[in-house]
Amino acid sequence: MNRKSLLILIIFSVICQWSFSRANDSYDFVVSKNGDGDFTTVQAAINAVPDFRKQTTTIYIENGVYKEKLVLPASKTKVTFIGESADSTIITYDDYASKKNRFGEEMGTTGSSGFYIFGNDFTAKNITFRNTAGPVGQAVAIRVVGDRVFFENCRFLGFQDTLYPYGENSRQYYKNCYIEGTVDFIFGWSTAVFDHCHIFCKSPGYVTAASTMKDTPFGFVFLHCDISGSAPAHSVYLGRPWRPYAKTAFIECKLSDVIKPEGWFNWNKKEAEKTVTYVEYKNTGAGATPDKRVSWSHQMTVKERQKYTLENIFRGWTPGQPFKEKHR
Repeated sequence: MNRKSLLILIIFSVICQWSFSRANDSYDFVVSKNGDGDFTTVQAAINAVPDFRKQTTTIYIENGVYKEKLVLPASKTKVTFIGESADSTIITYDDYASKKNRFGEEMGTTGSSGFYIFGNDFTAKNITFRNTAGPVGQAVAIRVVGDRVFFENCRFLGFQDTLYPYGENSRQYYKNCYIEGTVDFIFGWSTAVFDHCHIFCKSPGYVTAASTMKDTPFGFVFLHCDISGSAPAHSVYLGRPWRPYAKTAFIECKLSDVIKPEGWFNWNKKEAEKTVTYVEYKNTGAGATPDKRVSWSHQMTVKERQKYTLENIFRGWTPGQPFKEKHR
């Protein structure tokens, strides 16, 4: 090796070390598959977060496929994941509801999740969360229990039951995200806003299956979203009620022709037609057919639309800003 080549190699090595040092300065932990970070697995980084830390712990995750069944415990609060890129930073698993555990018991829908989020104030940006079990029934990519959870520029991939906003008192915000699935692929109890998201329907089915509690004012709210897919025309419902007081709103969304003209299905629960809140406002596209919707859904007025602000929906939480708790 001549002196010039050696000098270039040394300079390159110094730059790489400097870049990694800067990354470590910017983030509390770095996860890297090739061993250049603090940890090689995401779960190890989670485990290293001090319990109930008052400051945010930021974990940078380099590109790679991380096949892990993750748990963010309730004691790990104010944790932020930053992926290197949404397409190439991938957290994945492949469990499904009918899969047997070591005792020969079915895992169930909850047991199928690849990532359990119990900690409050969790944020994730630029990451793909996926379940690769395929069309084998319920197979959850992510199950969210914690409150004040924020996803930005993330991707959620799966088939049935992809995304499970579970916590009945949980508030969740999804901004500029991509969510795909087949049947009930956004389902659960939580209050969740999907803002400028792309919802992709892979085959005939149902986008949502809300199970909103009776006294919860808002369930699933879709704002300025694009609903499309590879499903045949007129083969997908906007939602069906998992529980009688399901609440779902599609507001100023673009609905492709995959959406059925009637829009909503009662899940063969005639009584639920009296209790659900299925509303729309100024949707556009071939799937926006207000004159053909079921009679028990509702097209909102301007005044009714004004209630659907982030301030009203989230009740004291502003996504992206630190939440100030009242301490005794």
